[in-house]
Formats: sequence, structure tokens, C-alpha cells
Amino acid sequence: MAHGVDAVVDAGVPERVPRTGLAGAAQRVLSPINDLMALLSSLAIGAAGVVLTWEVIGRYFLAIPSDWQDELSAFLLIGATFASAAWTQARRGHVAIDALGHILPPRVDAVRRRLADGLAFLFCAYFTWKCYGQLCEAIEDGTISSSAWGPPLWIPYLCMTAGMALLSAQQLLQTLGGRDKS
Repeated sequence: MAHGVDAVVDAGVPERVPRTGLAGAAQRVLSPINDLMALLSSLAIGAAGVVLTWEVIGRYFLAIPSDWQDELSAFLLIGATFASAAWTQARRGHVAIDALGHILPPRVDAVRRRLADGLAFLFCAYFTWKCYGQLCEAIEDGTISSSAWGPPLWIPYLCMTAGMALLSAQQLLQTLGGRDKS
């Protein structure tokens, strides 16, 4: 497909996820978790919209200023972004440039895609490790944000770590067991 998103088969199951063997079994475990995270991400985005709408109404129409809404919205959006990343990856919904796919022979393109998936997995695994380090540091030091509200920073770091761990797992499954039909 020209826009970099692959076709989806009948039941809404992505075409390029592993279906058989150990990778298929792992995918069957990961898929409901990804679905749950996508649902929670949707709710978090909706909640961020409600919080920001309240801020506008409270500040400009009711003269009730608050100092928590921007940070809460940022936390919700960070959580939503990272939590939904694996669900999006399972559907190959991330931005992709597939110009090479149109000019390379199918077997060469399959190797290129598998190599790209492997490199993406390595990046995601490294990012997960760094997020985990930040999470541990925030918990250990009791780090809070510098705002007047001062929520603990382990909250967004936990969202980042969990989301990247799920994305890494999804990326690994697609690298090792995904079939390539494009």
C-alpha cells in the first residue's frame, strides 16, 4: 500500500503478526494486552480533553484558575502515546516509507523489512532500558515535578517504560515470527 499501512484481514487482526509457533502463542498473549492499552489510551485522551476543557471554562468563564490541568493533561497524553504504541505497531500503523517496497524484488524487500524490524526492536529495547532507569531513579529519589502541584515523576516514567516494553515485545515478535505478504 502506498501509505505505509498494511491491509488488515477479516477479524481486524493485522496481517503481519505471528500466528503460529511460539511467536504466535506469545502474540495471542500480547494482543489482548495491546487491545486493553489501546482502550485505556482512548480513555486517557478523552480525559485530557475534559481536563483542558474544564480549564478553559474555569479560568475564562468562572474565574477559577488552577495549576494542575496542564501537567495532568501531559501525563495523560504521555501515557496514551506510549501505551498505544504496541497496538499501533501490531497493525503497522506507524509512519513508514515504502518506496523501496515498490522497486525491490519481493524477497529482497522481505529481507529489508525484517532488517528494519530488527533495528527498530534494538532501538525500542534500548529506549525501554533507559526509561526503566529513569523510573527507578524517580522512585528512589522521590522526584516530583517542579510545578506547584508537584506530582511524582514516576507516573509518566512508568507509562513510558511499560509502553516501550510492550512495543519492544511486539517489535520482537514481528521480527522473529511475522509473515511478510506485501
